[in-house]
Amino acid sequence: MKGLFSIIFFLSINYKVFSKDIDCPFFIKDSLPKILTFEQLKPLLSTKSDSVFVINFWATWCAPCVAELPYFEKLSTEFSDKKVKIILVSLDFKSQFQSKLLPFIQKNRIKSEIYLLSEKDPNVWIPKVNEQWSGSIPATLIFDKKNRQFYEQSFDSYKDLKKIIKPFLDSNY
Repeated sequence: MKGLFSIIFFLSINYKVFSKDIDCPFFIKDSLPKILTFEQLKPLLSTKSDSVFVINFWATWCAPCVAELPYFEKLSTEFSDKKVKIILVSLDFKSQFQSKLLPFIQKNRIKSEIYLLSEKDPNVWIPKVNEQWSGSIPATLIFDKKNRQFYEQSFDSYKDLKKIIKPFLDSNY
């Protein structure tokens, strides 16, 4: 009976997370992070469209990652009328989805599209993102259908991030 109760409890918690019935502010309900494997994330790492994609790999436990998140949020807001897509890929532990990641998103009012990458062996998927990537974060992949750049660094300011995005925008408009 105890085992059955545990299973029912686990399923009810997960149902609430994935059915978006979590008690949270309106701005986060429609943008709850989705948990993906690398194979599920892989299609987001290339495009044939005219859009510019900015994919930032980060984690709540990474201070430089957290420091630069507002720049990505500002970029998303400033270019909301352009073909720019901001995707934040969290490398937090799946076991801390509810206890760390969701409260962090809520507290910091993050509105960008977020995915939690759930992979056990980073050595398998990291080189598929970029062969030169050592695995340190923050790391950002910026691409369109013609160009692709990878930055294994943190951005010190919004101005620095915007300067890197500008050539992609210029080539698409």
